[in-house]
Amino acid sequence: GVQTCALPIYENKVDFVIHNYKKEGVDADKLKYWILQVGWEIIFNKKGTTWKSIADQYKKLDEKIAIKIMLEHNSIIKRPIIESGKKLIVGFDEKTISPDLVR
Repeated sequence: GVQTCALPIYENKVDFVIHNYKKEGVDADKLKYWILQVGWEIIFNKKGTTWKSIADQYKKLDEKIAIKIMLEHNSIIKRPIIESGKKLIVGFDEKTISPDLVR
């Protein structure tokens, strides 16, 4: 959960704010900003059960459709997404998160 994903942040004593977009949602502008930085394919989680349960409804998946799906089913967005300065870190990988946050 959020606590596990945030552990490297706590350990490195980095100031941060947690926005739980799975519960609180994400607005279209923020989602589009993330997509500009890393691409929708990085943010869109095709491995999760939410995507697997709706994938048959979408024969073609492009950025526009992916944005619509992520806004309707925010559990499809990979977690965590960490904004650190101008850097965006997507997904939990302690090896990547810890060094990136303390720089």
